[in-house]
Amino acid sequence: MATTLVSEVVGTGEEGAFERLLLHAEVVYNGLGMPRADGGVLLQRAGAGPASLTVADVRDRAGTARAFPEARLVDGGFAVSPPVVNAHTHLDLSNMEFRPASYPEFIARVVAEGRAGRRGVEAARRGLAELRALGTTVVGDIVTDPAVMRLLLAEPDLTGVAYWEVFAPFPEQADEVFGATVELLAGFRALQRPGGMRVGLSPHTPHTVSAPLMQRLAAWARAEGLPVAIHVAESPGEAELFLTGSGPLAESLAAAGLPVQSRGVSPVRYLHDLGVLATAPTLVHMVEVDEEDVRLTARANATVVHCPRSNEALGCGRFPWQLYAKHSVEVAFGTDSRGSSPDLDVTREVTKAAELHGAAANPRALVRAAVKGGHKVLGLTPPQVLRGAQADGLVVWT
Repeated sequence: MATTLVSEVVGTGEEGAFERLLLHAEVVYNGLGMPRADGGVLLQRAGAGPASLTVADVRDRAGTARAFPEARLVDGGFAVSPPVVNAHTHLDLSNMEFRPASYPEFIARVVAEGRAGRRGVEAARRGLAELRALGTTVVGDIVTDPAVMRLLLAEPDLTGVAYWEVFAPFPEQADEVFGATVELLAGFRALQRPGGMRVGLSPHTPHTVSAPLMQRLAAWARAEGLPVAIHVAESPGEAELFLTGSGPLAESLAAAGLPVQSRGVSPVRYLHDLGVLATAPTLVHMVEVDEEDVRLTARANATVVHCPRSNEALGCGRFPWQLYAKHSVEVAFGTDSRGSSPDLDVTREVTKAAELHGAAANPRALVRAAVKGGHKVLGLTPPQVLRGAQADGLVVWT
């Protein structure tokens, strides 16, 4: 699936022309409340060009067709909505070849990508070009290179959060890394522009950032009002590592000379016990969780990003969509990196989620997550396309 501006789907008018069109789809959403099933967008055109096309109403297809029998019917396919949000990317890995693998194998490939010098500004520019071609301008990106951070903060048409990633598993490094992080982010925050990308913080994972550093970073971020994103409970190996200190992830960490420690609790519970969930962070992946984990997430008002194609490619298990819905946790969609996903198209994540979750995931809820959920996860006000608005505030999922 991809998205197309409404004006490109319904066509351009002629000078002096006036007509009504009924753009209908399986799901229609203008940003208000829940999306409509079998909805319709009544459009009004007065003249030529995209600016002449405005939204007259959004309601059910059948009722609108009866009220405006003169309106020309236009098929909008699966959905019509405001543009989608990619709430989790690694743009600096956009030169990485997509290849399904086990989670530990994938991490080894990411490390090799960095050592080979293929992770940086050039790759990020490639990812940005792909996002623009898809019509996606709202993103949550994990950043590991100061030059990439400066690039994202300078992009005039991009908004969202650029999360600076911290990787520091050794407790004895906590003071040094914390001081360097605070200093670095102060420089980045000075480059923020109104309406542009915001600077955020991403302690990489609960097992690659030491407990004292994780606590200090979380407390500082909360005091400074910084958005926080953490990769959590992505693979079965992570759950095994935290509960027992064993398993394939524990073995790969030990082989790399990194500390391995059993916590006797789940990764989510561990973050709760450290006080990290009090920052209401964005928790990315969150596949290997139980009901207590989701309940703790909900109580903390934390949000979650679902990356279904990446999870499948890395054998990470099945995201418990119903459990998050039960506890009213805000869920968004992200593609993750090009190394674990074949492209950066969030609508394809929605397609994969519909395939994986079946009847458990209502199509209206999926569309809402891709639009409103994405904005809320990134701390942005979701768009609302109201009567009289330009029609190109909406896109068609084709």
